[in-house]
Amino acid sequence: MPELILTGPAGRLEARYHHESAADAPIALILHPHPLFGGTMNNQVVYNLYYAFAERGFSVLRFNFRGVGRSQGIFDNGPGELSDAASALDWLQIAKPESRNCWIVGVSFGTWIAMQLLMRRPEIDAFVCVAPPANMYDFSFLAPCPSSGLVINGEKDRVVPSASVAEMAVKTKTQRGIKIEHQIIPGANHFFEGEDKLAALKAGVGDYIDRRSIELDAKAKEKAKEK
Repeated sequence: MPELILTGPAGRLEARYHHESAADAPIALILHPHPLFGGTMNNQVVYNLYYAFAERGFSVLRFNFRGVGRSQGIFDNGPGELSDAASALDWLQIAKPESRNCWIVGVSFGTWIAMQLLMRRPEIDAFVCVAPPANMYDFSFLAPCPSSGLVINGEKDRVVPSASVAEMAVKTKTQRGIKIEHQIIPGANHFFEGEDKLAALKAGVGDYIDRRSIELDAKAKEKAKEK
């Protein structure tokens, strides 16, 4: 798990990267929770998601937003963090230029940034939103959402009630062929505290990665035949 220092818009960005040797290995970028409330790339949810992808042959990158850990800059309440994420994705795509598909993953505040990046980068094939703060941030920009993905949250989340997440998932406009799944982890809070809750989250996300990857790989083969 190499430690990296990336060049970001506000200076260096502290990161961790798992590299797969296969040239066409898929890639995933993971964005952490709110920096002002203790969110970092070493958050346990981020850590478990990172390995859920690494165990499935992905090259995976997680990093600290500006002002967190050894990353330079100060919190920018959205625009700067979006620029940080875009720079991190640029780095990941340069590291794996022949990757067969690209995923964006966010946790809490990170989901708000992740979905904004999704709307700006058509090469992103799939997403995972963990505990999206639908009651705190406006997700109406997903009109329509360009990629299929998973929205997942805890049943006993007191920070972001399940009802608001469900409403977000239902209201998100989709194009033909785009599907947004919503999963609820029984008994889990916003932070998925407890090894059993983290394990359930990792298993739920892992199942989605497996199913969605089959679809994406099939599409990639079809495109290759067309060429």
